[in-house]
Amino acid sequence: MSQKLKATIRRIMKWEQLGTPTAKETSQSPEQRVQLLPGVLLCLIVSLVCLLITSFFPTLSSMLLAILLGMLLRNIINIPEILEPGIAFSAKRILRWGVVLLGVQVSLSDIVQLGVPVLILDVFAVTITFLMTIFIGKLLKVDKDLTSLIAAGFSICGAAAIAGFQGTIKAAEEKVAAAVALVVLFGTLMIAQIPVLIHLLDLNLSQGATLMGASIHEVAQVVATAGIMGSAYLTVATMIKLARVSLMAPAIFIFNLFNRQHQKESQMKPALIPLFVVGFILMVVISSLKVIPTSWTEPIKYLQQLVLGAAMFGLGLGVHFKSLKKLGLKPILLGLISTTTIIFVVLICISLGLFAHIY
Repeated sequence: MSQKLKATIRRIMKWEQLGTPTAKETSQSPEQRVQLLPGVLLCLIVSLVCLLITSFFPTLSSMLLAILLGMLLRNIINIPEILEPGIAFSAKRILRWGVVLLGVQVSLSDIVQLGVPVLILDVFAVTITFLMTIFIGKLLKVDKDLTSLIAAGFSICGAAAIAGFQGTIKAAEEKVAAAVALVVLFGTLMIAQIPVLIHLLDLNLSQGATLMGASIHEVAQVVATAGIMGSAYLTVATMIKLARVSLMAPAIFIFNLFNRQHQKESQMKPALIPLFVVGFILMVVISSLKVIPTSWTEPIKYLQQLVLGAAMFGLGLGVHFKSLKKLGLKPILLGLISTTTIIFVVLICISLGLFAHIY
């Protein structure tokens, strides 16, 4: 790989703020910017193909498909050097754009309509699952960064939360890819498991929708599960899930605050709220003010899926099987425990009637 390409990739990997490059980055030559195009276009095209494929198979995740394709390609063929800068850009910067766009789906007025008890349920489920995952990760001696990413993804909102936390802990691509693959895999399994649980426990519509929204990892997986159970579940389940999504920003703030207090003075301290998370919050505010026309909601949602898929493909292309193999089976066990924890916590909350006022 040429020195110029290596320098470009290193520069991309250091970009930490969304949309606000440093003075050195703004001085990039047009030639350096053009170097990004081939890799970025490849990632976007593959993401689009994955979305088209999964449109015929609703239970299949486009993000999981994209990340697996990236991992396979990286390990069976030699990736042309010309693609590397754009791939690195997709795995870092574009990933954060996906987090920002997720904010369009969240409306504070809808969340407030759920009422305090349901918000307490979400906060309780997220907090207990996050802390339990961190605790079990330490017991299992799973890598600290990977444990944090799994805790975020499984307790809050899947790949978007992993992307948010990755921006603060600077985890290696193998760990990010592993966390995303696990959260998408277990979330996909929940699409089949949650309806079975609803029937076995004889939960009513309100209870079943609450279980979906407060436990399933990804928004898309909540929608898919509601599709299995019936459209009557969709509105409440999605609103409860989006209330969980809104907890991503305060969770990152608290996580960074805790980390800053436990870091040595010589270490660089992370920003309490990374700029791309500020972007997410601004999108939530804009969505809540109803500034965005309703007709734009679905296209923006599709764009967010396209962008995240491109980022997942880029992440997958950064993963070498040898490095992934070193992580072992313990992260899978941790993911299973984390998933079981959030389901169990939500069921306890349901048994206490914290959902009852929705209808």
